[in-house]
Amino acid sequence: MPTEQQYFEKAKPLAQYMDDMTTKKEESFRIYNQFEVPADDEFIAVLKESAPHILVITEDWCGDAMLNNAILRKIAEAAGIEVRAVYRDENVDLIDQYLTNGGRSIPVYLLINSNGEVIGKWGPRAEKVQQFVAEGREKLPSKEDPSFEEVQKAFYEQMTKEFIDNKDFHLAVYEDIRNNWLQALQN
Repeated sequence: MPTEQQYFEKAKPLAQYMDDMTTKKEESFRIYNQFEVPADDEFIAVLKESAPHILVITEDWCGDAMLNNAILRKIAEAAGIEVRAVYRDENVDLIDQYLTNGGRSIPVYLLINSNGEVIGKWGPRAEKVQQFVAEGREKLPSKEDPSFEEVQKAFYEQMTKEFIDNKDFHLAVYEDIRNNWLQALQN
């Protein structure tokens, strides 16, 4: 099986991945165009200095990827580092090494150092976003309820709107990535 660095070398640059999206493309670009990396952040300086590679395991139908990939692309551009993406469903051997609670949840972001070693993993959600999603799911009726599909669809629509427009969520994603990777990069 290929190493994470080998997956990275064959992967698509994140900008190209976003340009090639067929689902949630417009929404992802709305987030990308809204978000600004906080000024004078030591995280960006550390990223510039250490120049890690970041491998994204994603799919363009995923709402979390719609949000997180846009934020990560801004981080990478600010730091001048390379981010590349692979599709989860085409790379099950890879995603199966990075399961979340036993599932193939995406997106997953792998921080790879100059030796090709994975030194950090982040994803699929920032804690604040996870809390919002969990609270929304708790309010759903049981799957046996005749209204389940309709109520779930409305929640997913609300969730997508929040992911696009809620600047607190954008900042939460940034801060969560920052806090996770700053520690990994400084070790």
